[in-house]
Amino acid sequence: MSHRLQRLLAHARRGCGVLALIGITAASQAQTTLRVNQTDHPLDEFAVGALRVALEFMDGDYELAISDDPITQTRAIERLESDEMDVMWLSSNQEVENRLRPIRFPLLKGLLGYRVFIINPDRQSAMNRVEDRADLSRLTFGQGAGWPDIAILEANGLEVITTSKYDNLFYMVEGGRFDAFPRGVLEPWTELAARPDLPLTVEDRLVLVYPLPFYLFVSQEDAALAEAIHSGLDRALESGRYDEYFFQHPMIEDALTRSNLAERRAFPLENPTLTEETPRSREEYWLDMERLRERSAAD
Repeated sequence: MSHRLQRLLAHARRGCGVLALIGITAASQAQTTLRVNQTDHPLDEFAVGALRVALEFMDGDYELAISDDPITQTRAIERLESDEMDVMWLSSNQEVENRLRPIRFPLLKGLLGYRVFIINPDRQSAMNRVEDRADLSRLTFGQGAGWPDIAILEANGLEVITTSKYDNLFYMVEGGRFDAFPRGVLEPWTELAARPDLPLTVEDRLVLVYPLPFYLFVSQEDAALAEAIHSGLDRALESGRYDEYFFQHPMIEDALTRSNLAERRAFPLENPTLTEETPRSREEYWLDMERLRERSAAD
């Protein structure tokens, strides 16, 4: 083989090596698409926004592909398990953590576990006399059959009356079948606005508080993605960006303002349905009544 031909072949091999290196670099910098589904539920919009905040602090280049199929929670879990989606969100319990991989960063800072009461206005005077756990234990609370909150309330010595039909709960509390219908602080005003024919109101001075994490989830096989998102959320929290998003979100602002949450008498309850891995020791993850009062006073 001539020296000229050898030089040409060597040059070609070097060129192929450069092209291969460029290809590898391009692949490593390729955008990763995360598939999610956002229904018209307000919590979906909040969760997508929280995920976008995490993406700001994650290593790598990510984008969201958002579908808007009106699917149930059960169907969303199935899609995640069958690799039709990459990320979803829901309140956590042992069953769902057995099926999916949780990202143990409570997006709502436990706010779902802050429960105010829908009541008949005639019951407010009785509520005004509730000062301690003994007074609280004399009340009766309505819940839907099969709801996880039943186990929490009963484990804390509270009497629960159930019905299989969600809409019945509003008529039952109006009719005095039980004293109060506990609702997450994000929920009751929308529910009452949808039932203007019923003379119901939100009780104005009490709140039950139990830890109830609302997590992002990925499939069990996506450990690397879970770690990347968790790291992004932690960085966002440390920088102050996550708290900025949380407290300035219209849904959160509205709930904290309408409920006057910082001024309510809080009754902490244990949640026996939590998994052992729940990050209870990470105080910065959770809304705290004292810090909430300080924040309210500062505003």
